[in-house]
Amino acid sequence: MLVPIYAPVLPVRRGAWNAYADLDDQVRQRIAPLWTLVPYAGRERARGESPAPDTAADPTALDRWLTDRADHLVEATAGLPGWLDAAHVESGIDGSGAGLWRLMTRSHLRIVTGPERHPVLQRYAADLAFLTGRGMGIRVLLDAPPDEPLTADVLGLLDRLGLTPPETDLILDLGAVTDAAESGKTALAALDLLGAAARWRTVVLTSGAFPRLHDSSDLGPVLLAHRHDRGLHEAVRAARPDVQGRLLYGDYSIEHAFSANIPHLRGSGPAWGLMRYTAPDAYLLGRVPTRDTDRTDRIHRVRAMARRIVGSEAFRGRAYSDAERWLQDCADGEGSKGSGNPATWIRVGHVQHMTFVVRGLLDGRA
Repeated sequence: MLVPIYAPVLPVRRGAWNAYADLDDQVRQRIAPLWTLVPYAGRERARGESPAPDTAADPTALDRWLTDRADHLVEATAGLPGWLDAAHVESGIDGSGAGLWRLMTRSHLRIVTGPERHPVLQRYAADLAFLTGRGMGIRVLLDAPPDEPLTADVLGLLDRLGLTPPETDLILDLGAVTDAAESGKTALAALDLLGAAARWRTVVLTSGAFPRLHDSSDLGPVLLAHRHDRGLHEAVRAARPDVQGRLLYGDYSIEHAFSANIPHLRGSGPAWGLMRYTAPDAYLLGRVPTRDTDRTDRIHRVRAMARRIVGSEAFRGRAYSDAERWLQDCADGEGSKGSGNPATWIRVGHVQHMTFVVRGLLDGRA
């Protein structure tokens, strides 16, 4: 098996797990995703929110939903490595226990916890890690530059849970970034303080620059959004050339850093979806309607957007991956067949992005 070089943060949703399963095998073996279970119901979760352990309002429904998610993720990962963050569901222990046990025992994923989480839930995750024998990950949310107290909290967590650094992964997560230079300072401080605090098995640096678009007024026909997450990695490598090869490249693929905080059960979204494509320094985003317009007009606009993407300088040609083949076929096609839907567009977006990042890392260009 090839050694992973890329750690995208992916929500446990159909578009993401189908994209991972659809990757070329040589690409997929270089990827170790951080899978994040989305909340089952309720409001959108705040980043870093750590509810106390509680009985789910409907543990039977949560168990049924989570077990189904577990089966899909086990099938998609096919024994390949990665991490699992269950922060949004683990507090409902009565409803999540069986599904998490099923997922951790039937996959090769490592469970994740964090220093800000409730001690009972930290122990819950550590017990699962102990039973699987694969160790675990510590995900540190870096919304501000780290300090000595945070380092002490992380090392104290290791001691309290009985974890040894050689069997523990450190995931440094800067979340949504809009300024590579400023975020780079935080990343460097985290590497100097937390990364150097122990002999970690793996150190992952991840962030996301994909924009969050709330309504149709945020987006014209095509939007170019700068890849600040890539710029952050470039800044870190330039400042610390010795970390090359010891630091795993991470991002949020082609979803916003808060996308996994949105619950599975939610109200209807906007009457449009996004077609997306990754250029070396930017994301190409195109808004296309999903309802409230004539069906023929919707299909025409989807194909027109696909033609914009394949006609751009960034397009890598239909032979690059299954995603490029789909986009080219969509651009060249007629009628409704092959025009896709929001689930298709996000799957295609993930496939082309992850393929592009892995090949860029192998070529030394990412």
